[in-house]
Amino acid sequence: MRKRLKFVLGTLSMFLLATVLTACSSATSPYNSHKKLGPQINYTITGIDAGAGIMASTQNALKEYPLAKNNWQLQTSSTAAMTSTLNKAIKYKQPIVITGWQPHWMFKKFPIKFLKDPKNVYGKAEQIHTIARVGLKKDNPGAYQLLKQFHWTPAQMSDVMLKTNAGVDPKKAADDFIKNNPKLVAEWTKGVPKGNGKPIKLSYVAWDSEIASTNVMAELLNHLGYKANIQALEMQPMFASIATNAADASLAAWLPNTAGLYMKQYKGKIDDVGTNLNGAKVGLAVPKYMKNINSIDDLINK
Repeated sequence: MRKRLKFVLGTLSMFLLATVLTACSSATSPYNSHKKLGPQINYTITGIDAGAGIMASTQNALKEYPLAKNNWQLQTSSTAAMTSTLNKAIKYKQPIVITGWQPHWMFKKFPIKFLKDPKNVYGKAEQIHTIARVGLKKDNPGAYQLLKQFHWTPAQMSDVMLKTNAGVDPKKAADDFIKNNPKLVAEWTKGVPKGNGKPIKLSYVAWDSEIASTNVMAELLNHLGYKANIQALEMQPMFASIATNAADASLAAWLPNTAGLYMKQYKGKIDDVGTNLNGAKVGLAVPKYMKNINSIDDLINK
C-alpha cells in the first residue's frame, strides 16, 4: 500500500512539475502567425474593471462576431493589471488581446493598434464630456465657467498621463502641465472670477485619463482661489454622485457609448456642460507585431 501511495505521489509530482514547466514555457512563447491565435492565449481577452463601459461593449462583441460561440471569453481585472500584463507580453513578443481606449499612455509607450470593428459594436470615435449637478451654474458660476471653457487634445492629456505613469504624483504632473502651457491656461481661465475659497467637489473614475483631467482641473480651480476636492468612484456611483448633488461636477463622461447608459438613467438630473476632449476611442487592441490580426473577425479566422 505504501509503495503504491509513493508511486502515485511520485507520478503526481512529475505531472505537476511538467505542467508548471509547460506553463512557464508558454508564458514566454512569442506570437506565431502560422498558428491559430485562440489557443495561443487560451481564447482570452484581457479586460479591466467589470463596471467599465468598455467591458459591456466587449461582452456585446463576444456575441455579435460571434466570439463566445468559438470559446472566447473576457477576463476581468483592473487597468493596472491589464497594462502590466500587456507590458510583459510586449517584452517577450507574446500574443495578447486587450480592451483598449484612447487617450491613454499605453498607446504612446507600447507598439499597439486598435482592431477594426466592421460591425461597429464599439461605435465611432467618442467625446469626453464634462457634467455637473443641476444648479451648479447658478450656485458657483465662476467654477462652472472654467469647467465649460476647459478643452484639450488627446496628445495634451497624454503628456500628463505619461508623467503620472512614470511615478510623478498626479498633482505635481498637473501643476507642471499648467506651468508649461500658459497660453492654453489663459484660454481656459479667461474671464473666470476668483474663487475666494468657495468649495467645489469633483468626482471621477480612476482611469489614467480621468486622473489627468481631474487633477489638472482641481489645480486650475485652486490657483484661482477655489477650494477643490476630488473623489474617485466607479462609473455608476460617479454619475449618481452628480445626480444626487453629492458632488458638483465630473470630467469623466465618455459619450455616446461608454457612459451612455448612465446618461440616460440620470436624464434630467445631470447638466451636460460640454465636451472637454474630442477623438476618444474604445475597442480591442493588439501589439503591432501581430501583423496578420487587424480586425475583430481575425480573432476567429486567424
